[in-house]
Amino acid sequence: MIDTAMVLAAGLGTRFREVAGDRPKPLVPVAGRPLLDWVLAMLDDGGVKRAVVNIHYQPEMMRAHLQGIEVPKVDISDETTALMETGGGLMKATPLLGEGPVFCTNTDAIMPFEGGRPVEALRSAWHDERMDALLLLIPLGQTSGYKGSGDFTLDTDGRLSWSGPGERFVYSGLQIIHPRLWSGLRPEAQSTTVFWNQAMAAGRLCGLVYDGRWMHIGDRPGFDRAVEELEGHAA
Repeated sequence: MIDTAMVLAAGLGTRFREVAGDRPKPLVPVAGRPLLDWVLAMLDDGGVKRAVVNIHYQPEMMRAHLQGIEVPKVDISDETTALMETGGGLMKATPLLGEGPVFCTNTDAIMPFEGGRPVEALRSAWHDERMDALLLLIPLGQTSGYKGSGDFTLDTDGRLSWSGPGERFVYSGLQIIHPRLWSGLRPEAQSTTVFWNQAMAAGRLCGLVYDGRWMHIGDRPGFDRAVEELEGHAA
């Protein structure tokens, strides 16, 4: 049972300041709920018992908010002295995360209507003997607020590549990843892409296609569209 998660919430969010002002991006409310709370609710619904949240920008604001979270149980990985990026954030938080596979997610997207399905789907598809990371993927047609052309292709065995043949999928921001990818290394600022490339080269980077909606909250138009869709759904 994988029931621990890393929530990457330490970014500066400079491209989102038009919406966020001086607040950290994870605390910006979308349809009445901060982005961070959308993510924590998704993890809780999926059976995650403990979440490690890293903080950097406006740390006291983040601490005050996290003190009000009861489920899942929250531990803080403090990056106020040095921003570690996504991969380095995982490395720094490893003493809190443990030695087994963990969920890892950012707070840049919302998967709103399916309860715990994204988390449960990843957990059910995880095979420790053949995977070092399992990424949740979104078909381009099921995204909003996204302007790219996809991140990965998927082969018939479920393995990922950057430029293989076939349909391209968007990385949702949610994955399961195993700390053995950085075991024994000293924490340093780097992207999770470093670990993905390592797993990809060994044929151990896999993907799972998700059939639900995915809203990317990366700029004002993406934010406005998510608010409109979520408020319309609630109504």
